[in-house]
Amino acid sequence: MSADALPTVEVALPPKPVDETQFSPEYPHYPPYSPRDRRSFAFDTVSRRWPIILTQVIDAIYRASDAGQYAQPEAEQEGIELIKRIGQLKYGISRNVVMEPIQDDGGSNIELFNSMLSYLEMQHENTWFTAPWLYAECYLYRFLRTIFAFSTNWKGFDPFREQKERTFQGSGKGVFDLAGMMHKLEPERDELAKNEKALEVLFIDMVQMCLWGNAVDLSLLTSLDLEHLAELQDVGAAAQTARSALILRNDTERLWNHVRQLKNARLDIVLDNSGFELFTDLVLADFLVTYTPFFSEVVFHPKTLPWFVSDVLPADFSSLLSSLTTPNYFTEAPTPLQAQHLSALATRWRSYVASGVFRLSVPPGKAEGERMGEVVPEAGVDWWSGPGVYGLMSESEDGRAALDALDGSGLAIFKGDLNFRKLTADVAWPPTTPFPTAIGCLAGRFPLLALRTNKADVIVGLPPGLAEELDQREPKRDWRFSGKYAVVMFCPEGETQD
Repeated sequence: MSADALPTVEVALPPKPVDETQFSPEYPHYPPYSPRDRRSFAFDTVSRRWPIILTQVIDAIYRASDAGQYAQPEAEQEGIELIKRIGQLKYGISRNVVMEPIQDDGGSNIELFNSMLSYLEMQHENTWFTAPWLYAECYLYRFLRTIFAFSTNWKGFDPFREQKERTFQGSGKGVFDLAGMMHKLEPERDELAKNEKALEVLFIDMVQMCLWGNAVDLSLLTSLDLEHLAELQDVGAAAQTARSALILRNDTERLWNHVRQLKNARLDIVLDNSGFELFTDLVLADFLVTYTPFFSEVVFHPKTLPWFVSDVLPADFSSLLSSLTTPNYFTEAPTPLQAQHLSALATRWRSYVASGVFRLSVPPGKAEGERMGEVVPEAGVDWWSGPGVYGLMSESEDGRAALDALDGSGLAIFKGDLNFRKLTADVAWPPTTPFPTAIGCLAGRFPLLALRTNKADVIVGLPPGLAEELDQREPKRDWRFSGKYAVVMFCPEGETQD
C-alpha cells in the first residue's frame, strides 16, 4: 500500500466571510500567543518539542509493529505508510507549510476546526509558525488522529499509551506514599468529620498535592529520567511547604470558605494528565467523599482522543485502576505493607465506581475499556478535545452541552496548563487582569477552580508588580512556562469580577 492509498476526503470550507467571534470571544483584542514570537514558549514548542513528540509517535508505531495485532503483514505494511505520513507532517511543520483542513473521518469537531482554519486563511495565519499556538497545538493532535482513523488496522491505536504506562510504572514511590497517607486517615474518619480545623489543614494539603501532581507532563518530558520524576513526586510536608511559596496566586482560603459550606455536593474534575496526576486526582476525590461531609459524588471528565501526549482517555482511567493491584506493575516493588495499603485504596475506588460515587463522563455509546460502573453519557464531552476556548462554550451545541453538564456542581476543578490556556483564551492579557474577566462566560456560572503549574506564557490574576519582579529575576521569562511556579485560582458561583 502506498501513502496515497490512505483515503482522502474533500472538505467543503464554510462560505466567506467567516465570523471572527467563532474564533475568539469578544474580549479586549489582546493578541494570541504565537510562535511568531521567538522568545515565547510557543516558538520553542513548534520548533523543538513537536518534532520530538512526532518522532516518539513514529517510534511507537515501529514498536507496535513488532508485536501483537500490529505484527500481522497487513497491519505492518499499513504501519509503514502511517510512519511516512507522520514523517511528512513533521517535515511540513519544519517548513512552515499551510495547514490542511481536517478530513471527514467521522470524528468530532471537524467543522469547528475547519471553520477556524478558514478564518486563519483569510488572515494569512494558516501555517504552523503563523497560526495562534493554542489552535495549532489542538489541530496537531486532531490531525494526527485523522491519520490513524483512515487506516484499517490502527484506528484505535493510542501512540502515547506505552509512554504513559511506562512513566506511571516509574511513579511507585509517590503512589505508595499517598496510599500510606490515606491509610493513616482511616482510624480518624469519625473524628475528622467533627473537626473542621483538621479538615481545613488536610484540605489545603490535598489541594497542593493535586496541584503539583501535574508536574509530570509527558509532552514536556523529552529528556527527564525516572530518578527526576521521583523527586518531582515527593509529596512530603517539607516539599509542600516549599512549594507554597511558588504559588503566585493562591485562592485556597477563599476556596475553603466555599467548600466548608457544602453538604453532599457533586465534584467535577476536568482532567489533565493520566498516570500519577490522575492518581492524585483520585486521591483528592477519595478524601473529599470518604472523609468529609462536603461531597458525595465525583464526575471525571476525560478527553476522547489521544491528546497532548499524556491527557486522560477513558481507557487510561480503567487501566490505572487495574494497575494498582497488578503484581510487579511498578518499577519499584512495594513492601508487603505498602501493597496492602494500595490494595485497600484500589478496592474502595472500585466500589465507588461500581456504586456510581465515581463516574466517568464519556460520549453516549462510546465507553472504552471495562465499563466504569455508572458512566455519564455526556453529549458535550467531545468539546474537551476540540480547538475552542472555553469562553466560547455558549456559542456551540457541544460547548453548551459541556457547560450544562457542569451546572449544579458544588465545585468544578479544571486541571493543568492546557485547561488554563483554554479558560483564558491563551491571549496576552495584562498579568493583573482579574481571573473572572479572563474566563468570560464561565465566570460565576458554577464554582470554578483552576489548578495550574505554569507551562505556557499566558498569566492573569497577579497582584500589581509581581510579573515585572519575576521578569527581572528571570530575564528569559522562564517563570511563565518552566513548571516551577503555579496558581490556584477560584471563581465562586455568581462572581463575574474580582
